[in-house]
Formats: sequence, C-alpha cells, structure tokens
Amino acid sequence: MREFRLEADEQMQEFFSEVADVIQSFGASRAEAVARVNRAWGGRKIAPYPDLLCHEDPEYWAYGLYYDDADGDEVPYWDPSADRSTWTVVPPPPDGDPAWTLPRER
Repeated sequence: MREFRLEADEQMQEFFSEVADVIQSFGASRAEAVARVNRAWGGRKIAPYPDLLCHEDPEYWAYGLYYDDADGDEVPYWDPSADRSTWTVVPPPPDGDPAWTLPRER
C-alpha cells in the first residue's frame, strides 16, 4: 500500500512526502504525518506536477495541517515575531480513520 491515499503522479507524491517530512520535524511520527496529509487530500485525484497545491511550499501546508491559531487566523509560520504561544496542535485523525495508512506508533 502507498503512504498517501490519493491519485497523483510521482512528483506530486514527492511533494506530499515533503509536507509529511515537515510535519515530522514538529515531533509527529511518520504515520501521523502521513495521516494528516491523507485527511486533507485523501481520496482526491491530484493534477500532475505542478498541481495548483504547489503554489505554496510544503512548509505552508504542513504548518496548516499541524497547528491552529487560537484566534482562528492562518498560522504565520514565516514571521519570526509571531506569537506562537497561541498556536495549538490540531488533533490527528482518530483511530480507525482510513487516513492511517501506516501503523500508528503508540
């Protein structure tokens, strides 16, 4: 089974892998990072590279899939003076969700 539950060419699969890599850098396991990507885009047919999603860097998508701003605003990850104390971690997909394509680490 592939990591990602979406139809995409190899270059777009790599793009989603890069998004998952950034999520892992926050401390998430690979399984959780992939599940977050799958929850966002799973089951969709993605256009060949460069799909419209590529208009933003993997970091943009990763921060948006992992963090939420208490104010409901976009997480300004690029701003070194951003008040990160208001950011919370978005819960991962629940157990049993089809987004989990890799074994969940406990």
